[in-house]
Amino acid sequence: MLDQADVQPMLPVRDLKAAERFYEEILKLKKVSSMPDTASVYQSGSTKLCVYRSDFAGTNKGTAALWEVKDVEKTVSDLKAKGVKFEHYEMPGLTLQGDIHAAGDFKVAWFKDPGGNILSVQSGVPSGGGAKQA
Repeated sequence: MLDQADVQPMLPVRDLKAAERFYEEILKLKKVSSMPDTASVYQSGSTKLCVYRSDFAGTNKGTAALWEVKDVEKTVSDLKAKGVKFEHYEMPGLTLQGDIHAAGDFKVAWFKDPGGNILSVQSGVPSGGGAKQA
């Protein structure tokens, strides 16, 4: 049923204008549609991500969206240069190296958007199982 359908992450934010600046100027995602003062949809690779205004923004304590990237170190460096602050978590099996959590070839770094959503960039699925999540 849903195995052939695309899935679209929905990220709640309190301040839609601040979120739009973050996703467009910092993450460099292209806005593909919007409903003023309500929601904006962004293209990210072959998928879409929706940011919408909600009074419940910032209540999720786990990773809301992740991007698999080829070079986690460069991506983290580029985002830090734009003012993004990274989160550090105690994660079994992962060692903190600067702002990057690592286990062998697997690398992941977490950060938040203006709505408090936890986002991450990672190198791919770690060997031996599913992706680690904050």
